[in-house]
Amino acid sequence: MAVSEKHCYYCFDVLAAYFEGRDPILPEFDNSEYPLFVTWNLKKHGSYRLRGCIGNFDPMPLHTGLRQYALTSALQDRRFNPITYKELPHLSCGISLLTNFEKAKDYLDWEIGLHGIWIEFENDDGRRRTATYLPDVIPEQNWDQIEAIDSLLRKGGFRGRITPAVRESIRLKRYQSSKLEITYEEYAAYLEKNDVEQFPSVLKSKK
Repeated sequence: MAVSEKHCYYCFDVLAAYFEGRDPILPEFDNSEYPLFVTWNLKKHGSYRLRGCIGNFDPMPLHTGLRQYALTSALQDRRFNPITYKELPHLSCGISLLTNFEKAKDYLDWEIGLHGIWIEFENDDGRRRTATYLPDVIPEQNWDQIEAIDSLLRKGGFRGRITPAVRESIRLKRYQSSKLEITYEEYAAYLEKNDVEQFPSVLKSKK
C-alpha cells in the first residue's frame, strides 16, 4: 500500500481533536497492518524543522496505529517539549509506512536514499541497544554511509570510541518506506471541502 493524503489528514485531525476535546474524524482508508512512523515538523523562519517523530516496527492496524502515534510523536518525543495547540497551524505531518525488511550482510549493505536502517549493538556497558533512521533522514543530512552509521550509534547511546571493529559488530536490517507529508493548510482545505461546519475551532485559526 502507498501512503495517502487521507492517512495524513487523519493524523492531523487526531491531534486537533485531542486539543479540542472531541472525537477525530472516522478513518477513510482500510485497516491493513504496517510498521509505521508519524513525523511532525514545525515551520519556523520559512522552513520546516523536526518537532517529533515516533513509530513502531511491529505491524499495526492503521486505524489504531496512526491514531496512537499521531499523539505519541506529538506529545511524548523526549527530544522535544510537547506540541501545543497554538503550533497546530504551523505544522506539517508526514506518514511513513515501512516495507521490505531485510537482514543486511554487513553494516554497509544498504543504499542511501532507498533504505532506512535499523541497527542493534552492545553499548560500552554490554547492554543491547537499537536505533533507526528512516530512508529520508540520511540524504537530508548529506551523510555518507560511515557518517550515518556513526551518527546512529550515537543516537542509540554509544559513547565510546567508534572503531572499524565496533561498526563491524553491528547487526543491521534495511527497509524501505512509502512516505507522504502534508501541511496544515492542506488539512484545513480538506476539512473545508468536506464539512466546514463540523470543525469551526480548527478553521478559525486559519482565518
